[in-house]
Amino acid sequence: MELRTLGGTGLRVSPVGFGASPLGNVFGDVPRDVARATVRRALDLGINFFDTSPYYGGTVSESVLGDCLRFAGVPRDSFVVATKCGRYKEGFDFSAARVTRSIDESLARLGLDYVDILHCHDIEFTNLDQIVNETIPALQKIKESGKARFIGITGLPLSIFTYVLDRVPPGSVDLVLSYCHYGINDTALVDLLPYLKSKGVGVISASPLAMGLLTDNGPPEWHPAPEELKDRGRSL
Repeated sequence: MELRTLGGTGLRVSPVGFGASPLGNVFGDVPRDVARATVRRALDLGINFFDTSPYYGGTVSESVLGDCLRFAGVPRDSFVVATKCGRYKEGFDFSAARVTRSIDESLARLGLDYVDILHCHDIEFTNLDQIVNETIPALQKIKESGKARFIGITGLPLSIFTYVLDRVPPGSVDLVLSYCHYGINDTALVDLLPYLKSKGVGVISASPLAMGLLTDNGPPEWHPAPEELKDRGRSL
């Protein structure tokens, strides 16, 4: 599989990554042997980028992904792991104290000394000025400590990225993760790419299957799409 450089990070990642939210049983129960076999198969196919969060399955995704990577027995420098902070099963907390504690919790669950990427998770659910003035400076300190190599921001509305990137010092944010805006039902991310490139920010396009909308199984009950769109997905 070809590898691509992710923004200005120097990270060489497979163009198709492994979204590990299903390992937290978000879309249905995944037995441990199936999880291990799936991660092993991904690695064998050349996929080296894995994305998780403490929110997925209430920390289950991180713990299972860590187990799967250990079980696979591959060198640490052969894969790239991204996790997140600020969104948890119990709610949102983007305070400096919480995100600083969060990275240590994530590393323990993953069984790693560092993550390659640490994202602020779904920042539209808090005051974006807190992200600018408190959270990102805290993540910069985590980056300086070596516990995360690069930092990013994630969320659904595309406007959150321009708001934050226009207000932080250049280079403060290495990456953005946008989801559900680059697929056959929604290509809005395309219009934002020139702006993100001008900011020197790498782009991860997540959930190309629109959180199950574009799969044979269809979306889960919690999916926010209107019924008309869900019906179109089923007909496709």
